Amino acid sequence: MHALQQWAVHALHGAGGCRAAPVRARAEVQQAAVCRRDAVQAPGCVLHAGTVETPHQLLPHSGFPSLHVWPQLCARGGLPQPRVQLVSYPRACYMPAWPWPCAAGTLPAPGGCCMGSVPSHLWPWHVAGRIWLDNVNCAGGEKSIGDCKHRGWGNSDCSHEEDAGVICKDERIPGFKDSNVIETEQSHVEEVRLRPVVSGARRRLPVTEGIVEVRYKDGWAQICDEGWDTKNSRVICGMMGFPAEKKVNRNFYKLFAERQQLNYRLHSVSCTGTEVHLSMCTFQFYQGNTSTACGAGMPAVVSCLPGPLFTSGSTHKKKQRQQQQGQLRIRLKGGAKAGEGRVEVLKSSEWGTVCDDRWNLLSASVVCRELGFGSAKEALTGARMGQGTGPIHLNEVQCLGTEKSLWSCPFKNITQEDCKHTEDAAVRCNIPYMGYENLIRLSGGRSRFEGRVEVAVGAGDGDELRWGLVCGEGWGTLEAMVVCRQLGLGFANHGLQETWYWDASNVTEMVLSGVKCAGHEMSLSHCQHHGSSLNCRNTGTRFAAGVICSETASDLLLHAPLVQETAYIEDRPLHMLYCAAEENCLSSSARLANWPYGHRRLLRFSSQIHNNGRADFRPKAGRHSWVWHECHRHYHSMDIFTHYDILTPNGTKVAEGHKASFCLEDTECEEDVAKRYECANFGEQGITVGCWDLYRHDIDCQWIDITDVKPGNYILQVVINPNFEVAESDFTNNAMKCNCKYDGHRIWVHSCHIGNGPGTRHGLERGHGGAGGVLGGTETGQ
Repeated sequence: MHALQQWAVHALHGAGGCRAAPVRARAEVQQAAVCRRDAVQAPGCVLHAGTVETPHQLLPHSGFPSLHVWPQLCARGGLPQPRVQLVSYPRACYMPAWPWPCAAGTLPAPGGCCMGSVPSHLWPWHVAGRIWLDNVNCAGGEKSIGDCKHRGWGNSDCSHEEDAGVICKDERIPGFKDSNVIETEQSHVEEVRLRPVVSGARRRLPVTEGIVEVRYKDGWAQICDEGWDTKNSRVICGMMGFPAEKKVNRNFYKLFAERQQLNYRLHSVSCTGTEVHLSMCTFQFYQGNTSTACGAGMPAVVSCLPGPLFTSGSTHKKKQRQQQQGQLRIRLKGGAKAGEGRVEVLKSSEWGTVCDDRWNLLSASVVCRELGFGSAKEALTGARMGQGTGPIHLNEVQCLGTEKSLWSCPFKNITQEDCKHTEDAAVRCNIPYMGYENLIRLSGGRSRFEGRVEVAVGAGDGDELRWGLVCGEGWGTLEAMVVCRQLGLGFANHGLQETWYWDASNVTEMVLSGVKCAGHEMSLSHCQHHGSSLNCRNTGTRFAAGVICSETASDLLLHAPLVQETAYIEDRPLHMLYCAAEENCLSSSARLANWPYGHRRLLRFSSQIHNNGRADFRPKAGRHSWVWHECHRHYHSMDIFTHYDILTPNGTKVAEGHKASFCLEDTECEEDVAKRYECANFGEQGITVGCWDLYRHDIDCQWIDITDVKPGNYILQVVINPNFEVAESDFTNNAMKCNCKYDGHRIWVHSCHIGNGPGTRHGLERGHGGAGGVLGGTETGQ
């Protein structure tokens, strides 16, 4: 990120529509260190558009962020008060009613963070539309550009050659608050740590027990434990990433303290136990000479209970903890790291989301502790971790912070008018420091988000760690996901098996091979690998594994009801199936048929695939490497986009469909989201956030060949992106299963459900066989 960011000042005035993809840009806002000042809502006004979004087609030069001014409409007929917010994203929306302030006048320094105004002729684009402000003259203390002196809304003699711009510092202003992120206030006590004193605990992570210390000047100071209780310990443990506290042996620490020279900073700490940071408790500072401080006490000591993910112990105990975790009625989805994601709850055997009305740190902390993490670091609103699907189960959750489960908190049942999935609540939890990021690094990339993977291995007791490369054989998206998570770089964009173009490091030794990850691990060392016995056919540096990480990712989801509604059987003559046979869309027995006579029995259905993530779904290969198929006269952008299978109840495959993804495009989109991808004329392929791709049941190869299937009860399984070719934020919702009853003439398809159903993981296992198929809608019939 450059030291200076260029911004254009946009002012959206009135109720004009913008059909563009809403991109939730929390990560982008953080990376751009945005300069921003929000208006104070005028009496009688309601917010017209309140989520942080970037529509997607204004700036012709990618890489330039934009300043959006979303309006507030006054219910009493008053003048609109603009609400200004900056979003760092290279795409914005062009629309005729897009208004601009004129450069004639003085632009405000938003919150004191702007370094200067910019002449309009230096901006790399020009726009059309009305100019709303002219002769703007700000004193600098206004909360909104609308509060500054100006000629009046719409009263201007400017042209768009005079459009105003600003250059902002690459840092936030003091006291900055993001409107849909509720963060901790750390006031004058910021850094807190647990200092282990037991010899074994000093080397072991996470640190679960020790003396509580606060940062003071260039060192650390202790807290007097006079009046210290379990509520205080609970707050400290929550900050350290632990869900609960436990009793500690004070006598041991008292002996230790008597032999130490201590520097006390705080005393009389009193917490309620629901605070997310020590600074939110009441306490007092020691003043002046502290040599005689805490005469009747000793340093505050805390011992914490780690959650299931961070507990060391036997495999049996870990399995028990995982089973207990699996019985929870709450989970996090869509987050790149452990302890963050969209909050989803289980009600009546169906997972749903939580509406963000009244969502705060108290409720978020209950979620975090229930899942085995610490207190909440952030309570996120506005679907900042992506939009969920299905029902919204809870609204206006109001926890006290002491509850053991979110279900114990007061809440309102949702109605359809109350909330939409654009208001899904999410959390970021405190998690224990594990030091995983110190055991891996990227080298040679153009940015910190990409490069060749180098891992640290121990050379022996007392020796320094040495760095080595990872064998690229079998390396893919799942392994890259773990690396990006371990480094705190978000999601994987690509896992690369060759990295000759990043050959800039002096590390040349291959030290790790056979890496196979499930994708959820927190460290590459947790994945399967060959250990110390290297087994790699190509040990040259060009064949070392690499990754490209991204702060956002797509998330594909199949519309299950459509499959159930559109499934039917067709007996199709062989003379109409030559192209399908050429593309392996029929079962292997078709090769022995008496062509062109006879027929094949096909189970047909439609597939509709939605992108509910925060980034567009794009084929892994660029169109220079797409494959032209002459028979159907189309390009294949992915070898396999879906698996269609018929399984017995015990999971044995009895039939499979095959259809390579020859075309990914935006068939339809949500309201205010514009289509970006179209296959016609060798166009770009993909699925935009908020759009879906529809493969109708009557398209060639949109079927499973069931000619050889005997009557009985079966499972219809559809798995999207089965080989994990393209990274997603959540692969667990890529499988759909339906129950089927086939009597030899008709088929009944029912109980279709996404993910987490019986045997769902079977379809998502690495190396799961079967040919690929296409996705689309479906019908029920004979």
